[in-house]
Amino acid sequence: MAEPLLVVDVQRGFINQYTQHIPARIKRLIEAGEYAPVLYTLFVNSEGSPYQTLLDWHACAGPPETELVEELAPLAEDGNVFPKQGLAGMPEALAERVREERIEQIWIVGLDTDMCVLKIAMDLFDMGIEPVVLVDCCASTAGLQAHLAGLSILSRNIGPHQLRLTRLHETYLAAPEGDPTPAPTPD
Repeated sequence: MAEPLLVVDVQRGFINQYTQHIPARIKRLIEAGEYAPVLYTLFVNSEGSPYQTLLDWHACAGPPETELVEELAPLAEDGNVFPKQGLAGMPEALAERVREERIEQIWIVGLDTDMCVLKIAMDLFDMGIEPVVLVDCCASTAGLQAHLAGLSILSRNIGPHQLRLTRLHETYLAAPEGDPTPAPTPD
């Protein structure tokens, strides 16, 4: 039986050296056909948001930064993409759909592990819905330390058993292509 998958904020404005490997992984995960429906959120930094007024950060205010990445855009179906305002977490329209469809468990992938993925997983938890975070399909634009911090907080707040690996058989902390870290030498 297919499980619901929530793709959090995998949009053009959040792709950088730390996250560039995630869209292809998520695409392979979706194409495996084990998840349905596949739902998407998109972060929108609205005019007058706390990001703009308190942090003086004005990115992701509109297209192209608020559009799904090109790998995932063709996979998105009408009615399955939900814009959200800032770190607000679960958009009301998505929460309504999850309640209407009586979803009891939802698998989560996306960006940023330490911010939006964390917030949505905790919102689902508060709604009584079991969030399962696929850690090898998540990353943070702030790098590995932020990703690991998000996983640590998630482990404490939704349970370590809710953090799982996919069957993509790629390393858990696979570095983006071109990473300068030397590979271990075989014995």
